[in-house]
Amino acid sequence: MQPRNMSMSGVVDLGAVKAAGEAKQKAEQARAEAARGGGPRTTPDRLVFDVDEAGFERDVLQRSAEVPVVIDFWAEWCEPCKQLSPVLENLATEYAGRFVLAKIDVDSNQMLFQQFGVQGIPAVFAVIAGQALPLFQGAAPEGQIRQVLDQLIEAAEQRFGIVGAPVEPGEEGAEEADEAPSVPAGPYDSALGAAHQALDAGDLGGAIQAYSNVLADDPGNAEAKLGLAQAELLRRVEGADAQAVRKAAADRPGDAAAQLAAADLDLVGGHVEDAFGRLIDAVKRTAGDDREAARVRLLELFEVIGSDDPRVTAARNALARVLF
Repeated sequence: MQPRNMSMSGVVDLGAVKAAGEAKQKAEQARAEAARGGGPRTTPDRLVFDVDEAGFERDVLQRSAEVPVVIDFWAEWCEPCKQLSPVLENLATEYAGRFVLAKIDVDSNQMLFQQFGVQGIPAVFAVIAGQALPLFQGAAPEGQIRQVLDQLIEAAEQRFGIVGAPVEPGEEGAEEADEAPSVPAGPYDSALGAAHQALDAGDLGGAIQAYSNVLADDPGNAEAKLGLAQAELLRRVEGADAQAVRKAAADRPGDAAAQLAAADLDLVGGHVEDAFGRLIDAVKRTAGDDREAARVRLLELFEVIGSDDPRVTAARNALARVLF
């Protein structure tokens, strides 16, 4: 039997998640102000970068586990490329970390050009969780490009739990950031504090309700999402007979519900990779609603551990290979 009063506060640093949530809000405000202001914008290197064959795995494949990577195949002699590239670069700045733009010169990187099966340039592809997909070819209108990017970002979040990350201020803005006034307490700090206390005290129902109340008003609150994922996990395993759950999972490898229950116990017991591997195997073995339930539970457990954890990155890549 699992003890009733379990705490997951040691699994993830809630203070760090709170800081990340505040950074996301600042980035969204900056993006909105830039959109209202118009005019030329400077594109940070972290959002737009050149890629060659030697750095492709590091700069594109590995990065695609954390953020959608859009690839712009171009050449210096290509006039339509000169029309499209500035549009993509400006959009990368405006979207501020929801995707990144990798630029590949086809004259210098013929192997990548051939591997992607590019028929002509400009050509735009995307890579999500190591999986490549074509987006469009030619200098498309900006409105159409926006629609494609929005669909790409939505698919990355829904299918893989990949949401990108807001860009932090660079060295150029470090001095200004130091001089900026401190950010006042957010409107949900009291509610979140009470929710954290309820979670640590084992009042799972109270914690779930408190986190849900915050998310009802602020659906993007990262701290509340994390807390809710932890509380719901603990409630699922509360009072569970660990021996019976694991026996059911061993006896019925194709039973999605049995595998989900065992994966929860794996995670609470600190066996993170076992939990992820069990659910990925369930996605592989099952179909229909059972497969979707296993996929969704895996994404929920990603929330508990945190997207920066290398075990989450590895599991996302493994999930992508199973789905595609």
